[in-house]
Amino acid sequence: MSSENRPSANLEPNWGSWQVHRGSDVPAGLEEWLLDRGSLTSRLVKASEGAFRVRVLRQGWGRPLYSESQLLRTRRAETALVREVELLGHGTPWVFARTLIPASSLRGSARRLALLGDKPLGAVLFSDPGMRRGPIQVARLQPRHPLFAAATSGLEEKPAELWGRRTLFYLAGNPLLVNEIFLPEIPLAVEEPKP
Repeated sequence: MSSENRPSANLEPNWGSWQVHRGSDVPAGLEEWLLDRGSLTSRLVKASEGAFRVRVLRQGWGRPLYSESQLLRTRRAETALVREVELLGHGTPWVFARTLIPASSLRGSARRLALLGDKPLGAVLFSDPGMRRGPIQVARLQPRHPLFAAATSGLEEKPAELWGRRTLFYLAGNPLLVNEIFLPEIPLAVEEPKP
C-alpha cells in the first residue's frame, strides 16, 4: 500500500537522514542538538548547570505509530511499552521524549527499563557497555502530527513547528525507539560572529 493510501501516513512527519533536511529552515543552533550522538541527558544536565529533571507524563502499553512500528519491525497490532516524558532544565520543558519498547525487548537486564520512574533513560542506555545506537533520523513536526500534539500538550503557547530526532537503540541486541522533540525553550548554541 502506498504511503498516500495509508490514512496515518499523512499524520506523521517526514523522518529522514540529516542530508534530507539540511536545506530546511532549521533554527540556528538546533542542528547541534539534532546531530549529537552522545547522551542527551548528559548534555541537558550540563546546559542546565545541574538543574535537570524528568517529568513522566505517561507510561503504559500502547500501539506504535505506523512509522514507529516499521522501524521497530513489529506487527501493526503489536503493542509496546510507551513512555512519554518531559526533560526539564530549570523547571522548564526543553525536550519531549517518547520511547517505545516492544515486549520482546523487555527481557533479562532490560526489564529495568519498565521501572525507570523519573530516572532518565539516557543514564541507563549510555552506562551499558553493550548498547548500540543506530542512525539518527530527523524531522520537522507540524500541528497535524500526533507527536507534535503530544509534545506541546503542556505548553501554553504552541509553536508553528518543532524539530525532532529519533534513534533505534539496542540493548542485548533488542531494539527500543527513542523520539526526542526539541521544545521552543531549549537553549540554542548560536555561534559568535567572527571578527
